Amino acid sequence: MAAARAAAAKSGARTLVLDVSEVLSITGWFVITSGANARQVKTIAEEVEERVADGGGPRPRRIEGLDGLRWVLMDYGDFVVHVFLDEERDYYELERLWSDVPRVDWAAADREDPAVGE
Repeated sequence: MAAARAAAAKSGARTLVLDVSEVLSITGWFVITSGANARQVKTIAEEVEERVADGGGPRPRRIEGLDGLRWVLMDYGDFVVHVFLDEERDYYELERLWSDVPRVDWAAADREDPAVGE
């Protein structure tokens, strides 16, 4: 799963993938990760975009949050990447909000999974 692996490569903290396909019609997966500071958030977002594209995946349809770098949202259609500052992630608690959806073991997932462009 390219997006999750890219985040981990840039030391994204607590990286996880949620399968939201049964509860949302607009996307199938959320990739959630966080960085300790704005520079790291930007670096993670750039790495995600580069690795997904290099793997033959799509370009993001929309990216929001690059001005403040507190919560960068990257909408790829089939999946959405959320890159938070640590404190923003703790505040919004997306994991708790989506606690009823399955978590994907992205580290062991098939590299051909369409969820994140690999």
